[in-house]
Amino acid sequence: MKCSLSLMKKGLGKELLKYGIEKHSVNDLAVNEQNPLAKDFYEHMGFEIYKRTEFDEQGNPYPLLYMRLDR
Repeated sequence: MKCSLSLMKKGLGKELLKYGIEKHSVNDLAVNEQNPLAKDFYEHMGFEIYKRTEFDEQGNPYPLLYMRLDR
């Protein structure tokens, strides 16, 4: 999920994530470690890091943080 900077801090991301959790059982996700705003947002929403990789899913050198919802 990605929101435009102009839409940040307006509750849209929170509502979209809540919808995904409630309607589509979103329990885990991956976030680029180089995106601290996204990491902080997901932690604020109750997700916790359970795994880190050195490369993204395409093999590029972008570390990923795998997060799961802590219920």
